Amino acid sequence: MAQCIERKAGTEAAFALCVNEQAAVGAAWTDAQNAILSDAGLSAARATIGGWPGYAETPLVVLPDLAGQLGVAGLYYKDEGGRFGLGSFKALGGAYAVARLLQAKIGAALGRAVGMEEITAIAHPEEAAKITVCCATDGNHGRSVAWGAQSFGCNCVIFIHAGVSEGRKSAIEAYGAEVRRCAGNYDDSVREAQDVATREGWFVVSDTSYPGYMDVPRDVMQGYEVMAAEAFDAVDLPPTHIFLQTGVGGMAAAVAAQAKRRWGASRPRIVLVDPDQSACWLESIRAGKPTAVHGDLDTLMAGLACGEISALAWEILRDHGDAVMTVTDAAAVQAMRDLALPTGGDTPVVAGESAVAGLAGLRAGLSDPQARELLGLDGQSRVMLFGTEGDTDPELYRQLIGRSGANIRGDSAATD
Repeated sequence: MAQCIERKAGTEAAFALCVNEQAAVGAAWTDAQNAILSDAGLSAARATIGGWPGYAETPLVVLPDLAGQLGVAGLYYKDEGGRFGLGSFKALGGAYAVARLLQAKIGAALGRAVGMEEITAIAHPEEAAKITVCCATDGNHGRSVAWGAQSFGCNCVIFIHAGVSEGRKSAIEAYGAEVRRCAGNYDDSVREAQDVATREGWFVVSDTSYPGYMDVPRDVMQGYEVMAAEAFDAVDLPPTHIFLQTGVGGMAAAVAAQAKRRWGASRPRIVLVDPDQSACWLESIRAGKPTAVHGDLDTLMAGLACGEISALAWEILRDHGDAVMTVTDAAAVQAMRDLALPTGGDTPVVAGESAVAGLAGLRAGLSDPQARELLGLDGQSRVMLFGTEGDTDPELYRQLIGRSGANIRGDSAATD
């Protein structure tokens, strides 16, 4: 049974924490895990993505003043807000999986192996135009899939649920995709996308996996691992802790996989962080097996509003995710403010509401003596965070922070 604590002292400060009894820093990297994410797969993803127009490594921002306020030795924030102009790390996953799918399908149609350079150059436009990809999304993944479809010449239909904002819907449509809004929550839209794709002969490009659907999500996760490799390359000493927002868990599993393969038994502690209104990883770690949560999953952190974990992510995080926390929406807004409006000399960072659960979890863990002990946090800790989106809904960001992301970044045309 997982060791868990829960604190309800005030809206913002409330959190839950469960230690994963199945995980250990010395746990082996298994053959089954290597079949999901591997050094060879990462090399292929880096070579492909690194060749796309506009590729550049995103910055790893050092935040010494915030680290001092929190009481840790170092704080590092991988800022994905500028990734390919899409505003989030999702550009690495969905678009890469679209390219891989087209490579396989066009190769089968032509009866020969097709190089990735042929896909990126749209060397076979008639074949690409016969293919329709689709997915369900809270916003960012759908934008990436739509961008990939537009970039590589195929058709795209994106399914969004009732809670996705009109701003995010419009951002997806800007890449030429048809967007269909479904009733229900994210998990309902996943099922709708699969049902329609089966009926129409389309191809689902999802960032979550389930029995019978593993290959494409594996490619999505392999793309995500590029982000982790960039971040780890940028530090001289490995972090002692990595706090990771979850959703279905694909991003967290990709980062954990890279940390484990790179540092082995010396890997950092991996702490997962759920919104308290969609805590599927907390319930799964508490139960020791994948466990769904139900309801409207109504959280401000819309990109993390998932009730069912990814089967592939569980295969990795069961052994290499050391603990899981929940945080409130109020804590997420405070974390956004910490980054956007620093009180010391730190560089201001524009972080969207789904980017900051890791920072909110770190703050909550440090605020409680028992949590600090369970997580092994102290004044010598070096903590890495992955800021997985910028202001992907600019109007919502301005409402929450009181200033636009463009203003905080100092964009020349910024107005508030």
